[in-house]
Amino acid sequence: MTDLDTRVHLLLRASGHTIASAESLTGGRLAVHFTDVPGASETYLGGVVTYATEVKSSILDVPGEVIDEHGVVSAECAKAMATGVRALTGASFGVSTTGVAGPTEQEGKAPGTVYVGISGPGLLEVVELDLEGEREQIQEQTCAQALEAVAAILVEEETPLG
Repeated sequence: MTDLDTRVHLLLRASGHTIASAESLTGGRLAVHFTDVPGASETYLGGVVTYATEVKSSILDVPGEVIDEHGVVSAECAKAMATGVRALTGASFGVSTTGVAGPTEQEGKAPGTVYVGISGPGLLEVVELDLEGEREQIQEQTCAQALEAVAAILVEEETPLG
């Protein structure tokens, strides 16, 4: 458990929101970050690891057109995964990870090419990452960046402009 894990949990709890995860390259590591925090069941509804392309379609309803036109290592796929897990679980927010952990490229994209999708109330965005390191380092950096992005959105929601 990290301070960031706890911070995201507390921000979710304070706002009355819940979250669910859809993971590919992180293989369940993001779910571990969410569930390592005591009281996680208040804010984390669950997650799915959709490593295979066909599972992204069958479980998360990622449209075939998205996969055909953009591939699974894409911003479009990350958005669709985040939207799909949110619909599947009924969570306030869905967060997804897709990309290339390495050691070899996928879909012509280099290791470290990562997309984090976030779907929430009136929100659908993606964070594009270009990470370096070994496979496990890329996976852990992805988790940290995903949690940072969720925290930033929750803080922004907490302090609206005006």
